[in-house]
Amino acid sequence: MTIDLRSDTVTTPTPEMLEAMFSAKVGDDVFDEDETVKALEAHCAQLFGMEAGLFCPSGTMTNQIALKALTRPYEEVICYEGAHIYLYEGGGIAGNSGLSTCLLSGNRGILSLEDIAEKVHPDNIHFPKTALVALENTVNKGGGSYYSWQEMAAISEFCQAEGLYRHLDGARIFNAMVATGSSPKELGQYFDTISICLSKGLGAPIGSVLLSSHTLKKQTKRIRKHMGGGMRQAGYLAAAGHYALEHHIDRLSEDHRRAKEIGDCLQGLPYVEEVLDPQTNIVIFKLAKGIGTARFLEAAAAQGILAVPFGKEHIRFVTHLDFTEEMLTRTREILPALSFTE
Repeated sequence: MTIDLRSDTVTTPTPEMLEAMFSAKVGDDVFDEDETVKALEAHCAQLFGMEAGLFCPSGTMTNQIALKALTRPYEEVICYEGAHIYLYEGGGIAGNSGLSTCLLSGNRGILSLEDIAEKVHPDNIHFPKTALVALENTVNKGGGSYYSWQEMAAISEFCQAEGLYRHLDGARIFNAMVATGSSPKELGQYFDTISICLSKGLGAPIGSVLLSSHTLKKQTKRIRKHMGGGMRQAGYLAAAGHYALEHHIDRLSEDHRRAKEIGDCLQGLPYVEEVLDPQTNIVIFKLAKGIGTARFLEAAAAQGILAVPFGKEHIRFVTHLDFTEEMLTRTREILPALSFTE
């Protein structure tokens, strides 16, 4: 049995999702003729109480389109120092948009209003103009940590007062919603753009949607074209995303429970120095001195568990749709049995 905990992107479509894909009505989306893509975009926008959606191949693309649409070169974006838009999108902030970055540490990646307010530049030609605050929810590098709606509302109100745009990288936003019991419609009012991912946790094979206003959508669609993101009969993919939204959100609580059980299992093991309390579906733990990530990953893989290194001496596990109760039981048997004695 192979237990793949590298990411919640490793899932494959369920038979029911495949059926929805094969039966989708499609057309050429570059010509605005794919009914299934249009339906998905409208559904996502309505879900979050926003005006428009734009279907794209990846969350990296939706994030980068949003940054470019909301800013001009030489301006600055404030974000977490471990944010996906900064660490894992190939330098796109600089390359695509010509932006400076102001990086904040935050508490497990959760930025406070006070920290943000302190970093907004005055109107001075020596400084890049602060233009945008970008939040991530849940926070990948924070071990699936999430904002409260009160925290996001306060940051949003401050940004509006200061004339700053607001972007949310909501790659795992549904995990945050399940954890807090909040509704997506409440969220839309706090941001100018929101990126939601359909292939993280929800089980779709590909696809993200960028939410914005009707006015901004025309610009974001042009930028998508620049980036090569115009797809043709994309309705087959959009149908998978639509199915995921209809059927795979509520079950995310199962992923959270299983991540918590893995975290509890890791506590006190001789090769583990520290475990970040799993708040959603991500488990991050620090190895004891001298173990090394390569050594741990090799030993785990030999027992059928796949994971990824996540910084110096850190390992990440991510639970997901294809990680079953049987796999959880087996994982809880394997982890305590791993030995790294010389």
